[in-house]
Amino acid sequence: MLAVLSPAKTLDFNPQSLTRRGSQPELLDDARLLAAKLQTLSPAKFAKLMGISERLSAEVHGYFTDWKGEGTKPAILAFQGDVYQGLEAGDFTAEDFAFAQDHLRILSGLYGVLRPLDRIEAYRLEMGTKLTTPRGKTLYDFWGDKITTLINRALAKQKDDVLVNLASNEYFRAIDPKQLQATVITPAFKEYRSGGYKILSFFAKKARGQMARYLIKNQLTQPEDLQNFREDGYRFNPQLSSDTNWVFTRKQ
Repeated sequence: MLAVLSPAKTLDFNPQSLTRRGSQPELLDDARLLAAKLQTLSPAKFAKLMGISERLSAEVHGYFTDWKGEGTKPAILAFQGDVYQGLEAGDFTAEDFAFAQDHLRILSGLYGVLRPLDRIEAYRLEMGTKLTTPRGKTLYDFWGDKITTLINRALAKQKDDVLVNLASNEYFRAIDPKQLQATVITPAFKEYRSGGYKILSFFAKKARGQMARYLIKNQLTQPEDLQNFREDGYRFNPQLSSDTNWVFTRKQ
């Protein structure tokens, strides 16, 4: 069983002492091509490309000006934000990191797909960005089937065919369902509001990270075990679920 997450816009590149392990992103050569393209852009062009403020575009411009492709911090510790607040990798043991390295992948606009311990540098590049390259007009065009190929390879290494989709629609779209050699299970997290269950973005993002943590901490390899997820009051709701879309609900 393999789970996929989205990355985060919020980053933390302060030094860490949790693990000395580290790996190189598998699609680093492709990331270098994208970075070289982005290094030609001005802050104003970043603002227009990404729809961000002048202040933020100057920060992003600085990321790519300094980007060398060497990697300084494991991705699982560098990404912050709602999903990673739920994941709480700051208390992972060596055994947790090892299991995560085999059973978790982070989809990335710049790096394509990352293992948790792949060392990255600060960047911001959302998968939905319409960046023209020799491969096409979007990052989906740029990555083509490369991300799907690595996901299939990771599943084959485990001799498994179940992919747990804990990523956003924007990022999961980078995986080609026609080429994916797996059954996809997509958990959804809903809150009871005004007489019905609804997805609220902040809570759903955190819950995705919590489910990834649950998978890692308990070293789960059977998808049915995810239905025992109980964090923050969520419960598996069979009435709202289908075979591959699993709904977890709670009343606060």
